[in-house]
Amino acid sequence: MFKKVLLFVTVLFLVGCAPKNYKLLQENVDSAGNKVANTTSSSNSYTNYETSSVPARIDYRILKHDRLAINIYQHPDLIPPTLAQNGLLVDSSGYISLPLVHRVRVAGLTQTQAAKLLERKYAKYLRNPALNLEVLNKRIYVLGEVKNAGPINVDKEYMTILEAVASAGGLTDSAVRNNIIIVSRDENGNMSLRRVDLTNFDKLRVSNIIIKPNDVIYVQPNSSKEFKIASDNIVAPLKMISDIVSPFAAVHSLTN
Repeated sequence: MFKKVLLFVTVLFLVGCAPKNYKLLQENVDSAGNKVANTTSSSNSYTNYETSSVPARIDYRILKHDRLAINIYQHPDLIPPTLAQNGLLVDSSGYISLPLVHRVRVAGLTQTQAAKLLERKYAKYLRNPALNLEVLNKRIYVLGEVKNAGPINVDKEYMTILEAVASAGGLTDSAVRNNIIIVSRDENGNMSLRRVDLTNFDKLRVSNIIIKPNDVIYVQPNSSKEFKIASDNIVAPLKMISDIVSPFAAVHSLTN
């Protein structure tokens, strides 16, 4: 009887401790993750929502220390193979060095603007110098409670936070899903911080969920993991002391 009562209490405890904000993209839920009445028209399904977070246009601007892949279509021999493969480094002053046109400042320009500038420079020496320019090292960084934390290559102008989390292998079971932190920097190096709730679709669709190159996403651990880490920090030294003392205790017991 006692075992059945203990099992029942344990189940109740585990159910009570289950996170309410574990599921993603829930509709009509409050801040605690509980379902609320739908106050909108039945014709307004989530498929008809238009998010305000997708900008009309985002153009990445070249930064100092970026690496650029440049291809002059009709004159590929102008770019040495090693530079074509590894990219040209934008120096600390914002310039790149190229054959014929020498030093050209490209920092602060979009990829399209930089390509047009180089075409005008090369037009003095070449006929119809069409070229392509691409930044090779566009990355975002995902930290914390994801399965594969670290840098993620971005092969377009921006990603959404859902794409970034998916590229990082998804969230772990210990992730706080309703308070994900995004840190961004503007062109002047000023930092800004915003928070995104992935559990509530209504909040998500009006949030700024766009992730630009060089943004940092931090997924916080929940209280259960914090408690486990704190417990391990206490138990580990006690276990070490116990391992040291046990042989002496055993010898003392045998001698007595």
